[in-house]
Amino acid sequence: MNHDVAVIGGSYAGLSAALPLARARRSVLVFDTGTRRNRFAQASHGFLAQDGNSPAAIVHSAREQLAKYPTVQWIDAAVESASGSADAFQLQGGGQAWAVRRIVLAAGVVDRLPELPGLQERWGRSVFHCPYCHGYEQHQGRIGVIATGPHSLHQALLLSEWGQVTFFLDGALALGEEEQAQLAGRGIRVDATRLQAVEGRATVVLADGRREPFEGLFVASRTEPASPLAEQLGCEHDATALARHVKTGAMKETTVPGVFACGDLARPTGNIAMAVGDGSVAGVAAHASLVFGLSFIRGA
Repeated sequence: MNHDVAVIGGSYAGLSAALPLARARRSVLVFDTGTRRNRFAQASHGFLAQDGNSPAAIVHSAREQLAKYPTVQWIDAAVESASGSADAFQLQGGGQAWAVRRIVLAAGVVDRLPELPGLQERWGRSVFHCPYCHGYEQHQGRIGVIATGPHSLHQALLLSEWGQVTFFLDGALALGEEEQAQLAGRGIRVDATRLQAVEGRATVVLADGRREPFEGLFVASRTEPASPLAEQLGCEHDATALARHVKTGAMKETTVPGVFACGDLARPTGNIAMAVGDGSVAGVAAHASLVFGLSFIRGA
């Protein structure tokens, strides 16, 4: 059977992409491995009408709603390879094969953190990257920011809105006079001592033996696509200091006709609200391309 659209990734962006396709009564395959990027967090914040709910609960509710549409088929498996071209894509995984006309890539990204003992284990619980998602929950207390490069200066300055910030350079950043003045102007303490580990809830262990407890720690991770499918299909990527992501146009179309990408996979930064918006655009665009042809999307 030749399905209309395969949505690869069953998290926020993928579910949002599948919904308008389902409502257009198109046959949709949704592939999901259940490994959402924010699966470590106890609560999600900043998404209207869902603020404070757990990531799992949000996805569960969305999946239940999507399951009511009879043209949607949910596949709890990964797509291992993708090939072909518009109207004749071939997907394979787990010994099975599927033929689809369009592909929406929504498999998300993985976060790469500094190799600091104890950091990864606390990711999403007391170590975060997004002030808008987790800054409020620091209760205006002591916040530690661990530098990973020049971009961390912006993170430290921004987080001073949410608490008393200590900026740990940890050998990743040298500050000039202007940067030092910016930090001092925001009341941010700078510590150039190298870090050894993170222990307890969010206690930083420094090379000189000091232990500094914080309400929470923030670090700018580097993100990479969680799936190789975009590369297999030949999609171009963009790269910044913090992210490598699939290049898309205004309608979330990639550089490969018939392939769309959305969510964290297709932007340098994001959150659930942005992922849902991206997914909706990608789903509508995939449907429009089935009705009016791919040239319609390229001219949109």
